Amino acid sequence: MPETLAALKQRYPGAETFRFGDSAALCNALLALVRAGRKVATCGALRDYQAGEPMPVVGRRDIALTWNGAPALVIETVEIIQCRFDEVSEAMALAEGEDDSLAGWQEGHSGYFARNGGFSQDMQVVWERFVVVEVLD
Repeated sequence: MPETLAALKQRYPGAETFRFGDSAALCNALLALVRAGRKVATCGALRDYQAGEPMPVVGRRDIALTWNGAPALVIETVEIIQCRFDEVSEAMALAEGEDDSLAGWQEGHSGYFARNGGFSQDMQVVWERFVVVEVLD
C-alpha cells in the first residue's frame, strides 16, 4: 500500500512538496527522466520563490508529487546556484536531462517561464542539483 503524504512528512521532517512542470504531461515526462537517472537538476524563477514557493535548501529532502498529488519521489538538494537565465551553463542545462544542448534548454525553458509569469534573458533563476533518496510510485 502506498505511503501517505502525512506519513512521508513524518519520516522526512521539514520536507516540502512540489510538482515538476506546469502540466500533467510535462510532470510525467520529468518524473520519468528523474527515475531514469537522466534528470539530476531543475530550476525555477526566483520571482516564484519570492512570491511564496518554498526555496530549495541544501540538505533538505523534499517530496515530488505526480500531477494528481500522489507522492512520487523523495529528493535531496545537494547544490543551489542563483544566476541570470543567460548565465546558465551548458553543464547546468544538461544536468536537467531534458535537452541535448544549451540552446535546446534555453528554448524550452524560455517558453516555460513565458507561460508562467514572464521571461527575460536577465531574469534570475534558482538552479538546483539533487539526488534521489527514494522512488515511491
